[in-house]
Amino acid sequence: MIPAEVWVMFLGYTVPMVFSPGPGNTVLATAGGRFGIRGSLPFWLGFEVANVALCVVYGFGLGSVLQQIPSLHHVLRVCSVAYLLYLAWGFFRSARASSGGQDETQEQLGFVEGLLAVGFNPKIHSMILVMFSQFLNPVNGTLSQAAQLTAAFLGVCVVCHFPWLYGGKVILGRFRSEKALRIQGWTFGVCMVGVAAYVALA
Repeated sequence: MIPAEVWVMFLGYTVPMVFSPGPGNTVLATAGGRFGIRGSLPFWLGFEVANVALCVVYGFGLGSVLQQIPSLHHVLRVCSVAYLLYLAWGFFRSARASSGGQDETQEQLGFVEGLLAVGFNPKIHSMILVMFSQFLNPVNGTLSQAAQLTAAFLGVCVVCHFPWLYGGKVILGRFRSEKALRIQGWTFGVCMVGVAAYVALA
């Protein structure tokens, strides 16, 4: 059983890390603003499933294998930048379509996109790795602790990610005119380029 003081420290670490602005939360807010809560559910589900998958990788000992590959972090960074630029291109394309009076061409972000958004995010890999290295006590039943921490982390993720989705919907979802959608397309595209630059240079 994990002591109560460890849970307090766990929340003190995970809540600010999960809730703070970053590539993942930016994409969640963008999805909420563009597609609404219901339209973003597949993406959000993929996002959280990927978080659980990374907890399994790092919490159940497989992370030590990945740490033996120093180039992996660089590969994740490159993939993250490429994926964010791909998302930016999709938003720019939808803005051009709106300006031409055509139907929106921006496809909804689905389950697979949610998996990729987390899988290619070096920040999330580092956060989960540090989480298990700090709060997993190898003396007291590693398997049970890893399962408890994974479940708790999923709970924190769901609670902290929903405001980003909902905030995007409330703030941006009100503007559905052709001009507003065009502005949103360019704004979201620029945001994705900015996040990609941050990931590349961080």
